[in-house]
Amino acid sequence: MAFLFYFVPMQFEKIIGQKEVKEHLAQMVQQNRLSHALLFLGKEGSGALSLAMAFAQYIVCEKVNGKLSIPAPGPSLFGEELPPSPKGGHGTVTPLGDRDDSCGVCAACTKATQLIHPDIHFSYPVIPRKPGDKPISTDYIKEWREFVSIHPYGNVFDWLQFIGAENKQGNITAEECNDINRKISLKSFESEYKILIIWMPEYLTKNGNKLLKLIEEPPPNTLFILVAENEEQILPTILSRTQLVKIPLLSNTEVEAALELRASVKIDKARQIAILSEGNYREALHLLQHEESDWQAMLREWLNLIVKKNLAGQVKWVDDMSKQGREKQKQFLKYFTHLLEMAIRVQFIEPGADGMNNELDFALRLNKLCGIGQQDAIIQELDKASYYIERNANGKMLFQALSIKLYHIISNNSLILTN
Repeated sequence: MAFLFYFVPMQFEKIIGQKEVKEHLAQMVQQNRLSHALLFLGKEGSGALSLAMAFAQYIVCEKVNGKLSIPAPGPSLFGEELPPSPKGGHGTVTPLGDRDDSCGVCAACTKATQLIHPDIHFSYPVIPRKPGDKPISTDYIKEWREFVSIHPYGNVFDWLQFIGAENKQGNITAEECNDINRKISLKSFESEYKILIIWMPEYLTKNGNKLLKLIEEPPPNTLFILVAENEEQILPTILSRTQLVKIPLLSNTEVEAALELRASVKIDKARQIAILSEGNYREALHLLQHEESDWQAMLREWLNLIVKKNLAGQVKWVDDMSKQGREKQKQFLKYFTHLLEMAIRVQFIEPGADGMNNELDFALRLNKLCGIGQQDAIIQELDKASYYIERNANGKMLFQALSIKLYHIISNNSLILTN
């Protein structure tokens, strides 16, 4: 039987940016200030899941926890007294503070990188494969390993589409909570610690109450890492039992550098995409799939059709747009929003500050087309449209309705956007 192994960037040094968070996590371990339940809270594309996995690898790494050398005197990670050194206290001492990252080469790191370490468990939203199924995360472990290796910055929408959810709602089921209780009650296999990473605890709903006692009073050397995007959607009873670790969005410079080094994107293009992505590396990768010039041409055509009241042309444009995938539709709307925001900014700052001539020219034309109030109203409509696209709205109906709304918003100032 052939086995597939998936390699994931599970060392701090391989994760984009987040220097302060990495240092904070290492210090929590080194200074013995680690809670048994952590909440990694970071918006989409910030790398929160990758950081959680790198942190788990850091904890099980044999060089970090001393298995490959004599442990330093003092308390262990969770405060228990360390066992006597197998070498009787002679040899090279490697204190925990000597390493701010996992080694990446020991047996534990190798298994963690391949997502097969027996003491690192994962929980995530899943769907029934057929009616009546009561799925648990382990049922999808093969798909999970592949997904994380391909999309380490992916979001829950990407994951659910990856497993063929289509319009089905993902969930962390009651059966999954029962399975978590079972797994955590077992002794660790290889590491001193058992670690459970719960990705998107927002999907726990009321099922999460089954985990309250376990999270509050876990077995010794057990660590829960919850990775979430919206703390308001997490059960308050679970939220109150965790120690918060905030994961900020990436800076434009970090996104730009990552695109140049990892995706071989030219400097100018990387800079533009970094500005558009607003610290979201997942968004940057999606933006990379589409040329900005294509979006601008599509937008120019659409606005001309609207202000000219060319209904037949609008119907054809809407039909073409409805055939695009939801991701491209969302990227198009985001690009339009970006240009409107630029149009508002250039009314208050020197135009040359943005440094993108073709987009700046378009933004100046938008200022002639409509005022700030109208631009703000359009941005709100674009945000609503993106929200509905994410929830499987009919593309043809959505863009037809949006065309009508845009006409009424800008009808008092109908300058044609010529090329």
